[in-house]
Order: sequence, then structure tokens, then C-alpha cells
Amino acid sequence: MMSVTLLILKIDFISSIMFFNDDYEIRVMSENLKRNLTELKFDNRFIDQLPADPDLSNGRRQVVGACYSRVLPTPVVKPTLIAHATEVGDLFGLNVDEFESPVFAQVFSGNRLLEGMDPYAMCYGGHQFGNWAGQLGDGRAINLGEVVNSFGERWALQLKGAGPTPYSRTADGLAVLRSSIREFLCSEAMYHLGVPTTRALSLVLTGEQVMRDMLYDGNPKYEPGAVVCRVAPSFIRFGNFQIFAARDDVENLKRLCDFTIEDSFPHLHSDQPEKYSAWFEEVCKRTAEMVIHWMRVGFVHGVMNTDNMSILGLTIDYGPYGWLEDYDPGWTPNTTDASGKRYRFGNQPLVAHWNLYQLGNAIMPLVQDVESLQRGLEVYLDRIEAGSSQMIAEKLGLSMYSAATDEALKKELFEILILLETDMTIFFRSLAEIGIEDQSEDEIISVLREAYYSPALLVGEVRTRILKWVGDYKRRLLLDGLSNEERKERMNRVNPKYVLRNYLAQLAIDRSEKGDHAMIGELLDVLRNPYVEQDGKEAFAEKRPEWARDRVGCSMLSCSS
Repeated sequence: MMSVTLLILKIDFISSIMFFNDDYEIRVMSENLKRNLTELKFDNRFIDQLPADPDLSNGRRQVVGACYSRVLPTPVVKPTLIAHATEVGDLFGLNVDEFESPVFAQVFSGNRLLEGMDPYAMCYGGHQFGNWAGQLGDGRAINLGEVVNSFGERWALQLKGAGPTPYSRTADGLAVLRSSIREFLCSEAMYHLGVPTTRALSLVLTGEQVMRDMLYDGNPKYEPGAVVCRVAPSFIRFGNFQIFAARDDVENLKRLCDFTIEDSFPHLHSDQPEKYSAWFEEVCKRTAEMVIHWMRVGFVHGVMNTDNMSILGLTIDYGPYGWLEDYDPGWTPNTTDASGKRYRFGNQPLVAHWNLYQLGNAIMPLVQDVESLQRGLEVYLDRIEAGSSQMIAEKLGLSMYSAATDEALKKELFEILILLETDMTIFFRSLAEIGIEDQSEDEIISVLREAYYSPALLVGEVRTRILKWVGDYKRRLLLDGLSNEERKERMNRVNPKYVLRNYLAQLAIDRSEKGDHAMIGELLDVLRNPYVEQDGKEAFAEKRPEWARDRVGCSMLSCSS
């Protein structure tokens, strides 16, 4: 059985990274292939090939028999670009000078449409915290269209916080600066860590104030409004299929499945019924890839509802996420999840399995073969289960995993990480500095000390147990025959030096809300190279300060933004 308390990791980190990059390869375009904004080419297959909501009004309503509703972004008073990711513009060949154009802020705030853009909001449903919630949909996301680059690759552009849609229910469809900064930075941080994710092109202030009750405690206040432009090959979610299944609309369920396979999984395209089960199995594999990477770097999504699960296995919807700083498999950053902790760190692999089960149920009318869907779920579990041991071996710098020698070592490692508050990121980077040669106890403790939030407690039984594990670890290293340098290189390839620590994001938010946006760019620059030691950037690798332990935004967040 898969343990929910283990740090679940991938069987082959390097091949997993290559898998992701092969699917979504970033090509370096020569300058003569790059385009100005007005030269971008759009080909909006999603809305061209799938059924539309015939009602063009923007009133909140149930939308039946349609994959989307056309809707225009709400104009804003004073759009101002405060951050951008040049490399995301490279995906679709955007000339770097365009970021400085006043037109850019107008377009990516929603004030202006480019030729070929045809805005819409998707219709989907979903399970929220394990309960069917019915119709949900893009309540504050508006898709601008699909831009096609010079290589024929397609990238969907989506504005988050651009105003209400038919799916906004009682909300206003807007977003505030603090949540938008978090979304922008984390999208890019995750990508550079090697985690499958949607991307973020830009962050634009709207010049307007938005009312939010951050903690749902009856104390709303006005905050600066903002819009993030998200980029992905597709934004289709599990919930897009669930809504048709829930309504017994098999015809449109089939249309959407056929479109998704042809558009995003063309290698599976055929006229045979088994294509649906083959597709489901691949979704299971991609989902496993994604979750494994979350666990590797200590990321907690916080709201793994089925409507927040990408069909491409991309991390999507950065809401009340958090970074696991002290290793605690039971931690969740989501205030809404504080009592049940359904979406806690250690439970993420099991929740993803549950979500895949719901997707399997949704497409059952097309497959009509329980066993073939079960095989997909088993493939997911096998990838997670088999991968955990080997990836921890990668994190420990071992050339390969051997159950005979490494199972007990792995089990004890997780237990000692919980003995004291242990900063997960710093621990694994520090462990790379442990040599295979003889070292005194004090030398070993000195190497690891920085990883602990209460190093004064490294005494007695705790100290003894840690030292014993390190001794066992060093003896295991000798079996591999790798030099200290080789092992360190292996470890530092999979164990990041820099992650988007919760308190760092909050510091950037605090400064930005006062008009100083510089730290957003500073963080983005550091996070572009998370595995590399960066001179002068030591402050970005420090563990959580005490002031951030219980501060809202650093420890707990809500779904409100």
C-alpha cells in the first residue's frame, strides 16, 4: 500500500524532465521569426470545433449543451505592466520590445483585443473537497485565443481576473494584486524547477480597487486589482468532461473527448473505441509525473479539486498553495481545508488517484469497459509507488535504488525529518556536503545545523538518531563508489537551492502594495536558476524567519483573492 506520509518521488528524474520537455519543447527562435503583437496569428480550434453557448449575455446562469460561452473582458481604468516573463513570450515568438509597448498592457489587461482573438469562458463542473459541486466554469478566467508560433505550436492565452463571466456565480470575476503576484511567480518558479505547469506571461495592475474578505471572517477591505496572463497548450480540465457526464450528455462528452485526443494527444488518434482507455492511461501517467514533482520539491497545491486538474498533467490554478518549509506531511496551506486536511502534502498522491477515478467515471459511457479504466488507475499507482524509492535515491545521490539496502534507510530518513522542524530544501542541499570520508560528530552536525529551526534541540536522543542515520548513509555511499563531487552534482541536480518560499512571496506582495514592484523581478531572476548557487543571492535561500511562522500569507491562505 502507498503510504500517505512518505515523500513520494519519481523513479527517474532526468527522464521525467525530458518527457515534459519533449512534449512542450521550447524552441529558440531567431529574431527574424519573432513578431510584434499585431502580427501574432490566432487559430482558435477549441471554439471553432466545439459547441458554443447560444446566449451571448453575461448573466450568471446554467449553461447546458455547450463547452464555452463567449464573453468580453471588463475594461479597466489604468492598466500598468509591473512584471513579465520574456521567455514565455518566446513560446509564441513575441518580440521582446513589445513588453514596453503601451499596447501590451492594454491587451493583457483585457482592454483591447488583437485581430484573431475571440474571448470565451469554459464550462466545466467538478468535485470540491470530495463533493460534487455541479457547474463551476471559468468564473474569473477569460481565454483570449490560441496563438500559433512559427513552428506551428499552439499556445492558449488566458486572463485571470479580467471580470465576470456566466460562470462567476456570486463573485465579481476579478483578482487582487497579492494573489496575482503569487500566481505569476509560482507558475514560473515551478517551470524552472522542472515541474509540469501552466506558465505566466505578464502581471498587470488595473488601477482599480477590489473588495476582498481574505479570511472569510467578516472583515473585507479594498485591495489593488490585477490581471495575470496565463499560457498553456490547453486549459482543459477533468471537470470539462465531468459536467457532460453529470448531465448525461454523451454526445457532447464524445465531441470533447475526440477533440482533446486529436488536439493534444494526436499520437492516440484513431477510430477505435480503445483510444479512450489509452488516452485515460496517458492522463494517469502525466498526472503521476506532475504530483511526483510536487512531492520532490515540497509543493502543496492546497485545492486539488477535480476542476483544478489539467488534462495535460500540468499544475494549474495557483490559489492557496504553499511550500513545505519544515517537513510535515500533514500540512495544508488552505484555511478552508484546515480541519479535514484533505489536501495536505502527504495526501496529494492519493487525492490525485481519487480525482482520476472521477475522470474515469465521467468517460465510462465512451469506454464501457471498467477493466480498461482500472488498468489506467493501476498504472498511476505503480508509477507513484515504484517511483518513490528510486527518486529518493536520486535525492540522496545514489546511483540506483536497492530495496535490500535502501528501504530501511529511506524509512528512517522520513522519521528523522520529523524529529525536529527540518527545512526540507536546506536539508537535502546540506546533505550533499556530507563527505564519505570520516568526520567527527560535531562536523556532521555543523553541516546539517542550518536545516533545523531549533538547532539547540540537536542533543540527546535526537542527536544520536540523526548521527546514526548519517553513519548508515555514508556506509551506503561507499557501496556506490561515487566520489564526493559526483554525488554532490547528482544531488544538486534534483534538490533545489531556491524555491518560492511563502515568506519571500509575501515580502514581494508587501512591497508591491506600497508601489515598489522590484522584488517581483528579483525573485523571478533567482528562481530561473533554482539548482545553481548564485553569488549575492543567499538571502533568497534562507529558511522561514520566525515572524512568518503564523502570518497570514506565509503560513495559511484562503481561496479568496
